Amino acid sequence: MLNGCRANDRRCERMLFEWLKEFAANICFRYASHTIEVQDLVCDGFIKVFKNLHLYNEELYGCNEAAFKGWFKKVLINNCINYRNKFHPKIMYTEDALLMLAELEDDAEFVLDTMSYQEILNSITLLPPAYRMVFNLYVIDGYTHVEIADMLGITTGTSKSNLFKAKNRLRNELQKKMTVKKYV
Repeated sequence: MLNGCRANDRRCERMLFEWLKEFAANICFRYASHTIEVQDLVCDGFIKVFKNLHLYNEELYGCNEAAFKGWFKKVLINNCINYRNKFHPKIMYTEDALLMLAELEDDAEFVLDTMSYQEILNSITLLPPAYRMVFNLYVIDGYTHVEIADMLGITTGTSKSNLFKAKNRLRNELQKKMTVKKYV
C-alpha cells in the first residue's frame, strides 16, 4: 500500500486514509480547540504524509503497522504544533521552574476508573490550550520536557510548570465529576 501511495495511486491513498482516519482524528482532537480544527488538522496531516512518504524508510523504522503508525503520529503531532503556532500564536506558556510535578491523588484515580474514555478526553479538552498541549505531549504522547521545550520553543521549566498546572486543573475537574457521580 505504501509503495502505491508513493506512486500516487489514488486507490492506495484512499485505503491508507480509510485505515488511519480515526486514528488521526483521535490524535488531532487532543490538540485542537474545535471540530473544524480537527478536520483541518487531519486533512493537512494526510497531505503532509503523502508528500513526505518517501522519507518513511521501512528498513530504518520497520515495515509493520505499529512502526508506520508511530511515524504517522509524529507527523500529526508536529502538524498540530505548527498549526497552533500559525493560527494561535498568542497562546501563553507560563514559567515557574520551582514548581514540582503533582501526581493525581488516589481519589482522582478512582474517578478515572468510573469514567469513560470520552469523559476523560472531554475533561482534557477543557484545559487552556498551552496546558493541554504540554499535557498531551508529556502524559499521552510520552515526550520529555526537554523535547517539549524544543518543539514548542519554550524552556523546560515552562514545560514543567504548564504540566503541573494542567494536572491541578484536571484534578479539580475530575474531583468535581466524582462529586457529581456520587450524588447521581
